[in-house]
Amino acid sequence: MTLHGVVEELAWESAFFGLRSAIVRLRDDAPALDERAFDGFHRIQAKIAASATHQLDALQQFGFRLVEGEADFALPVPAQAVDPQAQTAVAADIVPLRQMAATLFSQSRFRAPWYPPEASGRFYAQWIENAVKGVYDHECLLFRAPDGQINAFVSLRQLNENEARIGLLGGRGAGEKLMLAAVYWAQQRQLKTLRVATQISNLAAIKRYTRSGALMESTAYWLYR
Repeated sequence: MTLHGVVEELAWESAFFGLRSAIVRLRDDAPALDERAFDGFHRIQAKIAASATHQLDALQQFGFRLVEGEADFALPVPAQAVDPQAQTAVAADIVPLRQMAATLFSQSRFRAPWYPPEASGRFYAQWIENAVKGVYDHECLLFRAPDGQINAFVSLRQLNENEARIGLLGGRGAGEKLMLAAVYWAQQRQLKTLRVATQISNLAAIKRYTRSGALMESTAYWLYR
């Protein structure tokens, strides 16, 4: 099968990981791809709908390998929401949040052998720091233990006038509170839909999102070359 698309360099990821990286954007109206399109890149990503088995077969012929599956959920935001009294993270919280994120997300799609062993933890540590600073995600909410230590966090980004997306969500035994905090955050902004994605293998997260009222809208595959 002929694949049509464009290869876009991922400048930030290239600099962060020290690997010249790109992503394939598959489009029927784009030129046909051949091996020359991939020259010069150390890592090339592709994300396709799980139902697009023809694209999966074609990418594998180009040497792409399956890395993980992803499920995307949508949760309707109610007109009234419970306020679980989450706190907004501040600069003084960055160091412990980085440590938590690096530990909790050490086995993402940025794992070895595709990236250096510490890359995944370092990537998500930077993500949560950026969220505290309002970069990419707009805010990080957290809950503390009685001794003041952070025990759970969630980052959020408003996508448009109707939707927001959960970025990172972590904390043992705090899933329900974190989802309540995210929903309340969205409700206060008069948004209609809260979106969140997780690995297909993360059954605990899938159960939490569905218990909170989210519906799975789509599934996808990530492939690397």
